[in-house]
Amino acid sequence: MDKTLAKYRDARLPRYTSYPTAPHFTPDVTSRDYAAWLGAIRPDQKLSLYLHIPFCSQMCWYCGCHTKVVNSYAPVANYVKLLRQEIELVAAALPERRQVGHIHWGGGTPNLLSDEDFTGLMDLLRAHFDFAPDAEVAVEVDPRRLGKTQAKALAAAGVNRASLGVQDFNKEVQEAINRVQPFEMVEKCVADLRAAGIPSINFDLLYGLPSQDLSKLERNLRLSTALRPDRIALFGYAHVPWMKKHQQLIDEAALPDGPARVKQAGFASKMLGWLGYTQIGLDHFALPEDPMAKALTTGGLRRNFQGYTLDDADVLIGLGVSAIGSLPLGYIQNSPDFVAYARDIREGNFAVARGRELSDDDRLRRRAIEELMCQGELDVSALCDAGQVSSGAFDKELSDLKPLITDGLVEVADHKITVTERGQPLVRAVCAVFDSYLEHGEARHSRAI
Repeated sequence: MDKTLAKYRDARLPRYTSYPTAPHFTPDVTSRDYAAWLGAIRPDQKLSLYLHIPFCSQMCWYCGCHTKVVNSYAPVANYVKLLRQEIELVAAALPERRQVGHIHWGGGTPNLLSDEDFTGLMDLLRAHFDFAPDAEVAVEVDPRRLGKTQAKALAAAGVNRASLGVQDFNKEVQEAINRVQPFEMVEKCVADLRAAGIPSINFDLLYGLPSQDLSKLERNLRLSTALRPDRIALFGYAHVPWMKKHQQLIDEAALPDGPARVKQAGFASKMLGWLGYTQIGLDHFALPEDPMAKALTTGGLRRNFQGYTLDDADVLIGLGVSAIGSLPLGYIQNSPDFVAYARDIREGNFAVARGRELSDDDRLRRRAIEELMCQGELDVSALCDAGQVSSGAFDKELSDLKPLITDGLVEVADHKITVTERGQPLVRAVCAVFDSYLEHGEARHSRAI
């Protein structure tokens, strides 16, 4: 194994889907702040929506999402009523009717919703927002719950991208994470979605799962790519049982160790390239003709809470329990507590539990981190000019890069930072140099690899 990868592999680092990252949100940001921030959105600022459906019919033991298991539809139906009320609250707080370019349904299991409830929520969104002609409407799908009828209903409601939770096709691994879904089931799901007219398919895959090895990973990748999803997100499983108690059901002795995870990550990246996919940033892959692959050369790649994206919106409004919103003035997160969320929404208030107001320094560092994560390079002089700060504002960070330069992770010339091929799997370690909030030695983030 590459000694450099071995040196950094177990570092606990944020995924940098935001900056500052969620652990640094505070209760100082309130519902009153959120209402003011919504009211301050300018007409020229683009807008996107995220809707969180926090329910599943069965708990997958690897899951790191905010969700709960339900045995009947009643709690879901009640939640839909609250979500409708929150949409009304947000629309009323905006200074004017707005156009929406992206809508993402996450969870949990969004396709746990009945066809009527999903369609009703989409109709309500259209009643309050104008959908851009090329708007992307994406839904995370559990293949175990989808059939032809639901696929047609999703398409009729406007869905044009489905993201399937696949994780792994090997039965032994599936049983170890409590998510059994044979290849034939996923194959049928993909066929039903495409037949219904949903053109774009994403797969979510994981490495570092219990009982995984290189041979199982190879089989998983060959089966996945045989279905030709347009995009693949390949994440390292984050084992955080202190945060997600159900992960305690996973046999830690069956988890690949640090060296094995590094081998799996490197093997998977190379193999997806051999199978015809272009690597996008740290952990995404796309077919060469996909717009995300083309964005690598046009500079259109962005990063938000769903990972790499083409969504260039200035405003991301989060709706639902635990949902996070990103606004020009800062971040907000709704309460993760169902009771508190329901109480606030029923009383006609936003359910904000915490957030982070952005300083000028935060915005500048966020731009630096996003450019490194998306483009693999950063012109520090241009960054300083854009932020109207002195040319030496990031001299300390440039100095802190010296060990990473020595280890071959980055190259620096004329204040321009370039992440090397060796450093690409460890780009989060490069970004961490610009993170003024990060507590070094903090063990609450996922492993670097």
